[in-house]
Amino acid sequence: MGRRILNDALRSIVNAEKRGKATVELKPISTVISSFLNIMKYRGYIKNFEVYDPHRVGRIKVELQGRVNDCRALTYRQDIKAKDIEKYKTLKLPTHQWGYVVISTPDGILDHEEAIRRNVGGQVLGYFL
Repeated sequence: MGRRILNDALRSIVNAEKRGKATVELKPISTVISSFLNIMKYRGYIKNFEVYDPHRVGRIKVELQGRVNDCRALTYRQDIKAKDIEKYKTLKLPTHQWGYVVISTPDGILDHEEAIRRNVGGQVLGYFL
């Protein structure tokens, strides 16, 4: 069930975006979800998010912006080398102009551009466009 938490949270965001909602509440939460949302916020796909009661089950309230078209988590975390990130990105994302692949690296959870810049590989968590 641990790997489905991220997928359920991302699908909730996509479904709320399709219905035109301004906010969505995610529960249960994990540090991986908050790191993923941090990358989405930095790249301008969501406005803001707040974590309530992180020491227990907790919940996250996400303010949506209307930019998320698709967002998925991979349940079979693939290992990827730094030199293969660009090739993987072209396979998974439909266009070169937008979208990000999120990777769990030894330097933390990064998007593909930052991982290429730091020359680190890791496990692919998911992607958003």
